[in-house]
Order: sequence, then structure tokens, then C-alpha cells
Amino acid sequence: MKTVCFGEIMLRLSPPGYGRIAEAKSFDAYYGGAEANVAVVLAQMGIKSVYVTRLPENELGNAAAGELRRWGVDTRHIVRGGERIGVYFYERGAGSRQPKVIYDRAGSAFAMSQPEDYDWDKILDGAGWLHFSGITPALGENLIKVCKSAISAAKDRGITVSCDVNYRRALWGADKAGEVMAGILPYADVCVINEEHAGLLFGIKEERPDDGIYLDASARVAQALSQRFGCGKVAVTIRRTLSADKSRFAAVLYDKASGSASCSKIYDLEIIERIGGGDAFCAGLIYALESCMPNDYAVQFAAAACAIKHSILGDFGAMPVAEIRALADGAGRSER
Repeated sequence: MKTVCFGEIMLRLSPPGYGRIAEAKSFDAYYGGAEANVAVVLAQMGIKSVYVTRLPENELGNAAAGELRRWGVDTRHIVRGGERIGVYFYERGAGSRQPKVIYDRAGSAFAMSQPEDYDWDKILDGAGWLHFSGITPALGENLIKVCKSAISAAKDRGITVSCDVNYRRALWGADKAGEVMAGILPYADVCVINEEHAGLLFGIKEERPDDGIYLDASARVAQALSQRFGCGKVAVTIRRTLSADKSRFAAVLYDKASGSASCSKIYDLEIIERIGGGDAFCAGLIYALESCMPNDYAVQFAAAACAIKHSILGDFGAMPVAEIRALADGAGRSER
């Protein structure tokens, strides 16, 4: 099934290894972005994956589009225009030193998008799924309008819509994000959100005795989100950061139709790369639901994809379905 992912792809610059931005004499270059990461993982899983964005007509724009095509993503609907590609600098964390992100994306080609730039009738022809994240409407009022146009066109065609709330403090405040996303989520069939953001943006949270992972409590958060916004499925991810290179991770998936929640295993992660883990979860969930996997296995599959991505450098990740299934089925020692 053709899946359309809509958002901004950026140039990422990182100091080699665990170097610091302030001390760097050179940077390793990657391309990535939340929805682009999802598109690449889906293409690697064998899904017909289409990526939609706006890029400048220059060497950097060409390189970004070419990198997507190299991973098997359909780029024919990428719009060309604007002056620059968005850039972000990423410093990997180590031990007690947390990772750092610095954005240089204001005024990018994508950030200047307007609704008339995108022919959704043509883009969504033959599509069965549309995915975007909360990063896109965070980029400006114009992108809020573009998102709403895309969602409206998808709903008119009976296309499944998924949204990863993906709140970024560096892009907008919690009050604004909560207000805008509360107006968008009622049109999403599938919502993905982490536990912290559910409380911060929407005031939906459960009290816990400590910082452990309590899947029953997270399931109640997912149910409350579904009840408030009407989403057919809500996935809540839970992360407990132990250090820059160690985390515990799990997820729950609430299904409105059955009124029940399914829980993944709890993974103890040794982190090589933090970027793209949540996007791999989204891609795994989309693949699982498009493949009609039962909810119990769908959340296991998505969580396993997330766990594997943490071992892969760069924003993009090559994760064969068989490898994800093996971990979801219990291979390896990282799960509990």
C-alpha cells in the first residue's frame, strides 16, 4: 500500500564520534527528519513509501532528494522552491553528558511552504496512509494550514491518517502546541505520543510512586487520549533515561474499537544513536497495522523497531522485517 509521509528533511551536522560542537574542526553530514526517517524505514520494509517536502533547487536540495531515493523512497512529489535547506547540529551525549541539538532552520524552503504548493489530489492518488508529525505545524501558521489541507484531502478519500505528536520545545511552547495539536488530533486515526508530552500538552497523566515503567498506568493515558480526541488507536511510548547511552523503553497501544490496550516488552537499551528511535517506532507501527498484525504483536513489532534503531548511526536506519520480527519474538538479551 502506498504510504505518504509529509514533513521537512534537513541536513544534519555532527562532530565526529562523541566530539563537542564548540570544539569541532569538522562535521559528519547526514540527512534526516522525523517524517523522512519514517519514509526510509517503511521503504526498507517493502512498503511503497512516498515522501513529500519542499527543497531548494540547489546541490543540497538535490543531495537530500538523492539520499531518499538511495533508500528506495519515491520523491517525485517533492516540491522545489525557496533558498535554503534546514540545518541542525547534533552533539552526541556520553555518560552523564546529555546530547545537544541546535536548529538552523528558520526561513528554510519547507518552512516557507504555502497550501498552494502541494497538489494533494495528485499526491494522494492511490495512497492508503498519510503520516506527519507535530514538528510540521510547529514551523509556522502557514504549515498548520498545509497540514490541515493534507488531512482534509486524506479524510475525503478514506485514507488512514497517523500523527506522531513529537513535541519540540525549541520550536514552540507547550501551550501553543497543545492548542494546535488538540485541533488536529480529532482527525487522526492513529496517534503516537510519549508519556511526558501527554501530560505536558494535554494534562493527561498518571501518578506513579517512582520513575519505573508502569504499563497499566500508561495504558490509562492512552485510553484517555483516545476518549478525548476520538483516535481509533493511540500508542504511548515510555522512556526512562539512565544516562546518555542507557535507557529503558516500552510502549502501549490502545484500541478504541475493542476498548483494550496491548503492551510491549520493556527494553534495556545500549544507545549508539538516539536520533530516529521514535520514528522507527512509528514506521514499525504503520507497517504492522497495514499488514493487519494483531494489536498485541503490532506494539511488540514497533517497539522492537525502535530498539534496533538505537544501534544504528545516522537518522536513517536499515532494518529488515525479519530482524525486527526476531527481536519482537524474543531474540537477543535486551528485552525483559
